Amino acid sequence: MTAEPTASRTADADPDTAAGPAFRAAQPQDVPQVVALVESAYRGDASRAGWTTEADLLDGQRTDEAAVAELLGRAESVVLLAESDGRLLACCHVERRGATGYFGMFSVSPSAQGGGLGRQVLARAEEWARAAWGVGAMEMTVIEQRADLIAWYERRGYTRTGVYEPFPYGDERFGIPLRSDLRFEKLVKSL
Repeated sequence: MTAEPTASRTADADPDTAAGPAFRAAQPQDVPQVVALVESAYRGDASRAGWTTEADLLDGQRTDEAAVAELLGRAESVVLLAESDGRLLACCHVERRGATGYFGMFSVSPSAQGGGLGRQVLARAEEWARAAWGVGAMEMTVIEQRADLIAWYERRGYTRTGVYEPFPYGDERFGIPLRSDLRFEKLVKSL
């Protein structure tokens, strides 16, 4: 586990975070709230209120309490939270993988999407990886069929690598696929 970052605030255009969200590292007691946020951003009808839904690609869960708790227990790993007025608005997982940072489990509450919060969370994750581990790049994997999401990352400096990983069909911890052609593409950005 990595040391907790100093709580800080960032200005934002979103009315829910007008004073700027406070960022902090998740603690074990935050796990249920993190799981609820991730599920609301990606699965089921609630996720359709935002643009990050995977409800047309996957059913079932996106994560569970055991998986999030495991991320919190890893060395050189942090789940960053963005909060405003005590309300969890966004989260992401960042960990060191050699000379590179890995960015994942990125979730913004559907009601807080579209106001710049996601850009702030991504920037904070990149800052964290540089400051905590001195990494020179950040990478992630994105479902290839999520062209809108890949384009969003490209606008933030990430490039498609053409490197693909298979979707873990048969492992319901990652959801129940609604189509047979899912795979992940690796994206990377120099920091």
